[in-house]
Amino acid sequence: MTAEQQVAGSGVGGSADGGGPGALSGIVVADFGRVLAAPYMTMLLADLGADVIKIERPGTGDDTRAWGPPFADGEATYFLGVNRNKRSVALDLTDPRGLEAARAIVARADVLVENFRPGTMEKLGLGYEELSARHPGLVYCSVTGFGTDGGARLPGYDLLVQAMGGLMSVTGEPGGRGTKAGVALVDVITGLHAGMGVLAALRHRDRTGRGQKVEVSLLGSLLSALTNQASAYVGAGVVPRALGNRHPSIAPYEVFDARDRPLVLAVGNDRQFRALCDRLGLPGLAGDPRFATNTARVAHREELVAALSGPLARRDADAWFEELTATGVPCGPINDLAAAFELAERLGLGPRVPVAQGAAARTVASPIGLRGTPAAYRTAPPRLGEHTEALLAELGIDLGTGGEAAP
Repeated sequence: MTAEQQVAGSGVGGSADGGGPGALSGIVVADFGRVLAAPYMTMLLADLGADVIKIERPGTGDDTRAWGPPFADGEATYFLGVNRNKRSVALDLTDPRGLEAARAIVARADVLVENFRPGTMEKLGLGYEELSARHPGLVYCSVTGFGTDGGARLPGYDLLVQAMGGLMSVTGEPGGRGTKAGVALVDVITGLHAGMGVLAALRHRDRTGRGQKVEVSLLGSLLSALTNQASAYVGAGVVPRALGNRHPSIAPYEVFDARDRPLVLAVGNDRQFRALCDRLGLPGLAGDPRFATNTARVAHREELVAALSGPLARRDADAWFEELTATGVPCGPINDLAAAFELAERLGLGPRVPVAQGAAARTVASPIGLRGTPAAYRTAPPRLGEHTEALLAELGIDLGTGGEAAP
């Protein structure tokens, strides 16, 4: 009897805490993903109730386990940020016994997620065509850097995609050499797109009984997420350039110097601009033909900035924030993360939440608010291979002794 046959009647498939009311309770995810895009997506699924089984390389595990400092309780905070609510199983996929165990997990899974270099899963016998023939209801999600055709050999690192995909060309000061975003934003965007694709495929399976392959690339996700900048090129042939903190199509929409620290103004319409001028003691400015409309303000941006800078520099940023926000003018100071979390706490968003089991530290709250089936923080990010023995025993699999390698 193969491991897959052994698992056919097993009890694997409950959530990591043995069940729960999550919207995705009962969905099992075989997670071969590592680093950020795929683990971020599978963590979101786990928060919503899915049982995510994280399959890792013995000995080292997910690369991000070593991506520190900083560390918390011996684990890199990078890894901790995207791996809660999961079970870790350490399997050597180059050993036939480890590979058979992985196939047994997949046999009970609703979703498989992987972000190996294209062709790796096929070499292991875990490619979509082979697995879908055995498990027609499987939703198989592949996350790549540059797709599976011409870009198959290009390594999918966020910084490379930010550079090659155009994001760095529109980020940073004018005339500079390009600046990356302060986080691996492309990975996060790709994870969100992949999650949406998986949920759509699961909904389709509910209607038809058939799974399908979901393919998401970092480059494709970035080009889509460039929205107005990409549309300027596709629709009007305009190649956008970096404008620092300015917006290419809106003014005033940038950073000004208040008396004590920088202040952002994000004036999105003429009514807001008139209110701003009134509060700054510049009522005639709104009627000036150079500034009466957004299009005119963009065309005369330098004169506009010169007119606004003096009055804004006479008061502290917090004072302007209170006054201008009260009159409907979007503005705010540039916060560090400590101040940003404090703001979220003050606004009642509860941005830090405790993990119910096994962790004294808090975790960043899921932004997805579901009234009936809220996100749950059941378990801390797992130690490498923490659940291997228990899960394989649950599946009736005995690996014995094996190697410690993986692809």
